[in-house]
Amino acid sequence: MYRLLFDLLFRRMDPERAHHLAFGWIRAVSAVPGLRTLVRRVLAPQDPALRIRALGLDMPGPFGLAAGFDKNAVGIDGLAMAGFDHVEIGTVTGQAQPGNPAPRLFRLVEDRALVNRMGFNNEGSAAVAARLAARPRSSTALVGVNIGKTKVVPESEAAADYVTSTERLARHADYLVVNVSSPNTPGLRNLQAVDQLRPLLTAVREAADRSTERRVPLLVKIAPDLADADVDAVADLALELGLDGIIATNTTIGRTGLRTDPAVVEAAGAGGLSGAPLKQRSLEVLRRLHTRTGGRLTLVAVGGIETADDAWERILAGATLVQGYSGFIYQGPFWARRIHRGLAARLRASGHATLADAVGADASR
Repeated sequence: MYRLLFDLLFRRMDPERAHHLAFGWIRAVSAVPGLRTLVRRVLAPQDPALRIRALGLDMPGPFGLAAGFDKNAVGIDGLAMAGFDHVEIGTVTGQAQPGNPAPRLFRLVEDRALVNRMGFNNEGSAAVAARLAARPRSSTALVGVNIGKTKVVPESEAAADYVTSTERLARHADYLVVNVSSPNTPGLRNLQAVDQLRPLLTAVREAADRSTERRVPLLVKIAPDLADADVDAVADLALELGLDGIIATNTTIGRTGLRTDPAVVEAAGAGGLSGAPLKQRSLEVLRRLHTRTGGRLTLVAVGGIETADDAWERILAGATLVQGYSGFIYQGPFWARRIHRGLAARLRASGHATLADAVGADASR
């Protein structure tokens, strides 16, 4: 049914407009308490076997929605209703900004992929912090907050910009993510170099500790385009600084191996590629991080996760948590339900007593 709706409606519609329309429906449904409860029972049945403790948090399952879908924290409870065990909002910047000119989001349907050059369009950390502070106390959805650099802020002042967002947002976050890996903010990926990343992460950690009475878990999100040596360097730095985890990976600037007509790919232009084409490289980075860190960090796998088999493979390779985004666009509202059911079946068939026991099981053989 969803595939028919996608082909008849969403495929013909501008992707960004389709996103706002679909997200609007999710938010509208979740605003009706009885209807929200009913839909959640259908889309988000919780299997006790999938419960896992990660980042010091008790989570109902390992499968979350990656950053980028809800940039301004306007639909967290609706997305939890849709079956996501945690929702990562953002990317949020110190100052509000419109992002890049439209069109800036494109589908590569044959590859089950997206190209985006959104450019961190968001309302800014002050507005998002106010919205998070106003959330109902009854809400139990787990929220990650992904922060990035404001475009107009020079690289030399990047740390101060991240600190501003941290001071505003850390108290409202179940975990905090430093995004230095989007290809759509000029110079941002330069911050992945260890000599720049060390003072940035140190400043954010200190700001988070000043801003909250609890220790907020801190992670860094890296690009799949990093050389293996740079992946190792980031892993070593994360251990050195006592970070809680790494998210692997963001979108890629690569375009190799695509099935889509090259003319269509060229017409889409610059931006980050997400979806199925990231599957292999994101898995390679995950495995490398697990080997390098020896299970001492929480690893979050994202990139090319479409099925329960994909998610299970990431868990066996060392991911405690997995996230998706593009799969939600292509597979629709029952996607998270299918992932959960498939993971539960694979866990029971594996012989592992708990999901935590399965994390990194392939790597330890």
